[in-house]
Amino acid sequence: MAGTMLAQGGRMSVSCAAPAGGVALPSLRSSKFGGDVSAFRCRNVAKGMKLKQQVVRPVGLFPSSEDGFGFLKRFQRPRTVEANVAVPTRTLVMPEEKEDDSFDASAPPPFTLSDIRAAIPKHCWEKNVWKSMSYVVRDVAIVFGLAAGAAYLNNWFVWPLYWFAQGTMFWALFVLGHDCGHGSFSNNKALNSFVGHLAHSSILVPFHGWRISHRTHHQNHGHVENDESWHPLTEKMYRDLDGGSRTGRLTLPWAMFAYPFYLWGRSPGKEGSHYDPKSDLFVPSEKNEVLTSTACWTAMVALLLGLTVAAGPMWMLKLYVVPYWLNVVWLDVVTYLHHHGYDKKVPWYRGEEWNYMRGGLSTIDRDYGIFNNIHHDIGTHVVHHLFPQIPHYNLIEATEAVKPVLGKYYREPAKSPGPFPTHLFSTLLKSFEEDHYVKDEGNVVFYQNDPPQ
Repeated sequence: MAGTMLAQGGRMSVSCAAPAGGVALPSLRSSKFGGDVSAFRCRNVAKGMKLKQQVVRPVGLFPSSEDGFGFLKRFQRPRTVEANVAVPTRTLVMPEEKEDDSFDASAPPPFTLSDIRAAIPKHCWEKNVWKSMSYVVRDVAIVFGLAAGAAYLNNWFVWPLYWFAQGTMFWALFVLGHDCGHGSFSNNKALNSFVGHLAHSSILVPFHGWRISHRTHHQNHGHVENDESWHPLTEKMYRDLDGGSRTGRLTLPWAMFAYPFYLWGRSPGKEGSHYDPKSDLFVPSEKNEVLTSTACWTAMVALLLGLTVAAGPMWMLKLYVVPYWLNVVWLDVVTYLHHHGYDKKVPWYRGEEWNYMRGGLSTIDRDYGIFNNIHHDIGTHVVHHLFPQIPHYNLIEATEAVKPVLGKYYREPAKSPGPFPTHLFSTLLKSFEEDHYVKDEGNVVFYQNDPPQ
């Protein structure tokens, strides 16, 4: 097989020498992360056709994430590339977009995880420790500045504004600790652990206990039974819930205060505590890490109790307790919306239908208006789920780079109508009305609702 690629005036043509009808390689298999399992064909492309942003590579020739270039070079003659452009690596044939918009998001994608990775510029993977630390300094300075300002002014016009602002900043601290847990904060494990404990302990989160369970979430995202965070209830589990549990999980606003209780006892159908090294969440080798984080959490509780005695319960209520619970609301709302509430139901998987890439593609990006930067762009969630090693300050660029590869498998987030993401209120309400459970059986399932009787 031989090929040439020419660029003329911003237009490219690709020709492939092949027998009539193309070269068919039967029984091609996809990578373990998913991909096109149909036979690969190299077809002639009309000369002069404008080449869209695509990746051109035979998919499924190898059982791992290898791209196969070494294998193909044995059969390729030298080719000429006459353009200062990034050469695509594989033609993506997206599912046909019909006028009735019948695109099936649960269909196996025609690309692989390697294709998505290849589209991301190399510099997006680079971690700048000074840049990461600058966000820590910024957030900590704002937290203390808000507390000092509210305490100095001390009037009931200021306190509600302070609670919202400080709760927002507590959530920003959580996201920084979240990045430390993924190792996207820096390449220094000790620094990640130190900053992670500083950020998370200050808002009563056991860093390592959470980090390990969150790793489980990323490794099993989109899997009905194995996912860890806001995973669906099966219909049987839903029917078996007592009234209090059903109200707490499926009714606003109570569900938006769930996080501290999740840390203690996890979600319905799962057991264990993020504070207990003997929990099913952890393996024996993680015992010391879990104990360290639980000790830091306990030290923070002791500090808060001491400050309560010294300053008085009312001061601590105003300065810390109310912002803490608003931070919990932020955490639960954002986490929930990244996995629920799109206009068209997103698929959840079981068995052989699930793989890492398809699970990641079931996550949803969100636009949080002026809070995007404050929350360290956590709304760019699809790329983050697929590649959690990418620093938060490169997620937007990485997302733009992969959109041409993902096509309609990427759900474009609805834009915030203004600085405040008020559009998400209706999304949240609708989701809690409609997303109650999934069927007990089936390898591709969607949320269903229990109509009021």
